[in-house]
Amino acid sequence: MDIIELPMNLVDEDTDQPRYQFDEEALQELMNSIEELGLLSPIKVRTTPDGRYKIIYGNRRYKASKMLGRPTIPCIVSTVTDEMEIYLEQIAENLTREGFSPIEEAEAFHKLLHDSKFSSSTKFLSSKLGKPEAYIKNKLELLKFSNAVKKLIISGTEIKAGKLTEDQLLPLKDLPIEYRDPLALIIARDEMPVSDAKKISQLFKDKEISASTKDKLLYKSGSDLIETWSVYRQNRAERAKPVEPKTAPVKNEKAAKAAAAEAAQEASTPITASPAAENAQAQAAADVPLSTSLTPIEIQLERMLSALPAPHSLTAEVIRSQADILPGDRESFFNDIDKVIDNLEKHLQEWKSIKEQAKTSIQPSEVSI
Repeated sequence: MDIIELPMNLVDEDTDQPRYQFDEEALQELMNSIEELGLLSPIKVRTTPDGRYKIIYGNRRYKASKMLGRPTIPCIVSTVTDEMEIYLEQIAENLTREGFSPIEEAEAFHKLLHDSKFSSSTKFLSSKLGKPEAYIKNKLELLKFSNAVKKLIISGTEIKAGKLTEDQLLPLKDLPIEYRDPLALIIARDEMPVSDAKKISQLFKDKEISASTKDKLLYKSGSDLIETWSVYRQNRAERAKPVEPKTAPVKNEKAAKAAAAEAAQEASTPITASPAAENAQAQAAADVPLSTSLTPIEIQLERMLSALPAPHSLTAEVIRSQADILPGDRESFFNDIDKVIDNLEKHLQEWKSIKEQAKTSIQPSEVSI
């Protein structure tokens, strides 16, 4: 591969090449490097029918050398004439260079896929350039955005004010254009991370939110949109919780009292056991030592102890929940509290009386001396 010095005035830029954006600051740095050290890497050119040379790659080096007023430039002269091969080589070379923007990449892929002189396929490009098909397809998605958004797109993943990375934009790619571009500009202005871009996309993809509401949301800041997303998500989660059915109130108090009286009557009516059951009960009673048998009052006490919950203070959260009781249910709530208090007071009075009676009925022989 021979390197020859060609006169600058015989070399032309390729206006159809994939890269056309050149950062002025980077170009100035390249000029300083060439002036100090010389051009370390030659550019590559091809011959044209008129005896001139057209650049395949190395436009930045050519521009910097020309601005420095250099009379010649080191070149590699290619003999390739196939337009597809030349264009693929230009893309492959630029992919290794700093500053090749995602939009330039996307436009180059689009040209290879849709220009009649190429008519390539994603699979073919993937194999030629060594890039996954998903990589190429994601780059093409960037072309959906307007020019106002495209000019903000930069390489890399660093979040910068007034700029956009591919990762920030891709969550928005399937939104309608009336939402897609305004949201992209909000994300760029507010330096929003990729995670927030995904949340905003979810908000605007939700079919339960009306178009008029979404239009109003476009006037919000990025932080306000995230707050809206959070509140909406919480509300939807609450609505999704199963509703616990409330016990239907007893409309007919007379019927309720009659049912309670009937239940009490049944409970007080002795049940006649069969002879076999009576024999079994008698046998069981005979097997229990006399010292462990309980009196009826002791049985009632055991039942009372097992029915009563252990005392403990209600948590602040439980106490605060009384504020959530519906207005129509408050009277019933107060009545139930009165019943609990009344029943507990009656039990307390009764068992205090039993205790006093039990103390006075102790035989003298049972008293310790």
